Amino acid sequence: MTYQNDCTLPNEVLEQISEQGLDYLPELMRVIVNAAMKAERQQYLGVAPYERSEQRRDQANGFKPKTVRTRMGAIEFAVPQVRTGDYYPQALEKGLRSERALTMALAEMYVQGTSTRKVNAIVEKLCGSQVSSSLVSKATSELDVLLEAWQNRPLGEIRYLFLDARYEKVRMDGQVVDAAVLIAQAVDPLGKRRILGVRIGLGEAEIFWRAFLQSLIQRGLSGVRLITSDAHAGLRQALRAVFGGVLWQRCQYHLQQNATSYVPRREMLTEVAADIRRVFNAPDRPTAEAYLKQTVQKYAQSASRLADWMETNLPEGLTVFAFPEAHRRKLRTNNTQERLNREIGRRTNVVSIFPNEAACLRLVSAILMEQDEEWQMGRVYLSMDENPPPK
Repeated sequence: MTYQNDCTLPNEVLEQISEQGLDYLPELMRVIVNAAMKAERQQYLGVAPYERSEQRRDQANGFKPKTVRTRMGAIEFAVPQVRTGDYYPQALEKGLRSERALTMALAEMYVQGTSTRKVNAIVEKLCGSQVSSSLVSKATSELDVLLEAWQNRPLGEIRYLFLDARYEKVRMDGQVVDAAVLIAQAVDPLGKRRILGVRIGLGEAEIFWRAFLQSLIQRGLSGVRLITSDAHAGLRQALRAVFGGVLWQRCQYHLQQNATSYVPRREMLTEVAADIRRVFNAPDRPTAEAYLKQTVQKYAQSASRLADWMETNLPEGLTVFAFPEAHRRKLRTNNTQERLNREIGRRTNVVSIFPNEAACLRLVSAILMEQDEEWQMGRVYLSMDENPPPK
């Protein structure tokens, strides 16, 4: 078969794909990644092959074979080397951290007595081969150094802070507990989203949240103008202690969910939800407060407990009106964190029960580190060209 010249893959590769179909995917992956690593090394060197220039950073020094276990099986790549510098291609490293963390979490299950049949079946399905304990130990050490550096990297000014927790089952002291995974994400002054950090705690008590927030301050976090979260008592107490002067926005999505507990009759749910949305979608705070007053009066007789709850709690969801209109929709809820939690859950559900706290933190940190890098390389989340929010 003859292929058009507008395809960037060599004809021999296209022929192999045509003949072997999906069975050729591992070889295709090897070819593509090798080409990407070679191009990355050339960019790192700063000059074309055999070119003499003062801009040259180093000399190419051949290739070193490296076998990587992937979901398509074990693939041997040709890793480009340089003569003197500390260089390693991101084309190979990026995207493998969470895979390695998942493999190690599963392997630790094996080491600590979990069913070998179950663990080996999952590892082999994901990685194409089984994993030895010595390989796990070596890879764990390497990955932990990288993740620890990311967890402790210096922070700077951020505009908006989002806080939330999810729960994972972790074996601690011989018992399986629901451990709280505390996560902080933010929007920086350039409008880019960031993952600031993650910590494992026994729950969401004030002591765990406070220690986590203080660790962010110690790493240089500053300039926070709004914090969005739910109203968990431990988190609120920690926020008052660590960020006492910062405005707080209670997640409108959680507020709307909480309201259903006070609706006396099922047939009222749709109407109540519409009334709350009317308050939250008002064009400004005075209008929102007027709508809220009308809503409280509307339910004062037919649902008095609901009316009292609305009057006390819904104002905590109106703080966002102090900020630029173009920012409000993305600041008024923790929906961005909820989406992140679903992605974490998609990966941690494979493990089911983590053998220890370190395994849980390792996998979640690897997932969040990759997400943080993706956000930094991606588009702006919020345009900061609007009028600056209040300090």
